[in-house]
Amino acid sequence: MKPIIQDIEVKGVLTKSNLPVSDYSVNPYVGCEHSCKYCYASFMKRFSNHPEPWGEFVDVKHWPEIKKPEKYAGKELFIGSVTDPYQPLEEVCGRTRALLEQMQGSGCKISIATKSDLILRDLELIKSFPDARVSWSINTLDDTFQADMDTAVSIDRRFAAMKAFHDAGVRTTCFISPIFPGITDVAAIIRRAKKQCNLVWLENLNLRGGYKKVILDYIAEKYPNLVPLYERTYQKKDRSYWAMLDEEMRKFTEDEGLLYVRNDDSISRPFEEPPIVVNYFFHEEIIPSAKKSS
Repeated sequence: MKPIIQDIEVKGVLTKSNLPVSDYSVNPYVGCEHSCKYCYASFMKRFSNHPEPWGEFVDVKHWPEIKKPEKYAGKELFIGSVTDPYQPLEEVCGRTRALLEQMQGSGCKISIATKSDLILRDLELIKSFPDARVSWSINTLDDTFQADMDTAVSIDRRFAAMKAFHDAGVRTTCFISPIFPGITDVAAIIRRAKKQCNLVWLENLNLRGGYKKVILDYIAEKYPNLVPLYERTYQKKDRSYWAMLDEEMRKFTEDEGLLYVRNDDSISRPFEEPPIVVNYFFHEEIIPSAKKSS
């Protein structure tokens, strides 16, 4: 089903951010065609005036030309905190590219989160920003599970885009998110990504709101053997799985010669060094911030 598309006029596209990873959040679209079953950004629907389910509409933002972009010099813009800025619609509408062109030469830093390889179109433009960073969300190497969860491009295409950016000298992140207990093979993803990224983020599956039932029903249907684990983790709020995974990752990264830290995105290493693995729990930061700014 194709989403309902409409153009909207907004006063601006840069919003001051309370996220620990950026000064401003930038979202050129409201909603996303990828329709991820676990999308934490679905809470944004209540601010959209859309009756359609989340994932079945996209608003295309149009904003006035950004005046004095140089005032953002040294500030970090996080592009794609609650939408994928390179969802398929971007190929036609080009709002993310328009933003990058308006900010080019301003001296601002950018970080971009996506599941797409359409971003390859803008590689040279992105390279022109100081300390640019691009992350791809990858939480499985299983094509069937990926297709069940979202309509974005394949895992192979995401890895290929990551490699192209890394080969071009742009810092890349493999965002292993969200980690599904008993399903996501974190170690296997890190092994595949480690030669083409500078950072690995680990984020747990955090079920809340309307998509909690969707995911639990999916687990019951497709992975009935995992139902007890999901009941302990998400109904009884037992965090022992994450404590176990934390210890597994400490041991794994030590064996792989990778630096492992928790909740710290501030460490900087030379580009050619192996990636840092950060166990970074995002949702607790994103959702309250978004509610506050709305």
